[in-house]
Amino acid sequence: MGERAGTNPYHRGMTASSPDFSPASPHGSADVLLLHASRFGQSVAIAEALATDLRAAGWRCTLARVQDVAASTDLARHRAVVIVASIRYGHFDRAVHTLVAARAAELAATVGVFVSVNLTARKPDKRTPQTNAYTRKFLAFAEQRGWRPAFCEVVAGALRYPRYGFFDKRMIQFIMKLTGGETDTAREVEYTDWEQVRGLAQRLAERLAQDGSRR
Repeated sequence: MGERAGTNPYHRGMTASSPDFSPASPHGSADVLLLHASRFGQSVAIAEALATDLRAAGWRCTLARVQDVAASTDLARHRAVVIVASIRYGHFDRAVHTLVAARAAELAATVGVFVSVNLTARKPDKRTPQTNAYTRKFLAFAEQRGWRPAFCEVVAGALRYPRYGFFDKRMIQFIMKLTGGETDTAREVEYTDWEQVRGLAQRLAERLAQDGSRR
């Protein structure tokens, strides 16, 4: 097939029960708020990896689902807001669109980061905002509402056939067949480039330091 799977070097110690992962965390106390919209868990893993590296650089991080952000949460209180969202059949979760449309002014007041997670990005020529059609369309939507992220990264996701229901399994297998991807439904393949994720965390940490926003 010519496709190379990634290997996650991060220790997956954080779980949904960890205090800093809970939607009940005091979001206003964190330097960086990382929001994720994930169906099968890869966007969560990417958000956790970013948080791991940002914490190592000295930044306080809180993680939460996009769907759990309360209307009373002041996004502008954070030095940075990171949205990590996966694509399903060509669309991001509706909650991501709703958040950006309703809270664009708050997002624009922070260092904004958008991470698009999709299987199309397993191909290097589809791994930029300019060449990834789904991401390009979303960024146009966000800009119309007044939000232009300081950083946008297109990251390859993961193929989790054993976790899919019958419909998803057949649909994704069909899409993979059309695009030259893995079609063995017994397999799980992680395409995420973790060095790419680490590089994004480093650039964000450097930007926050340059802004003079050290804790």
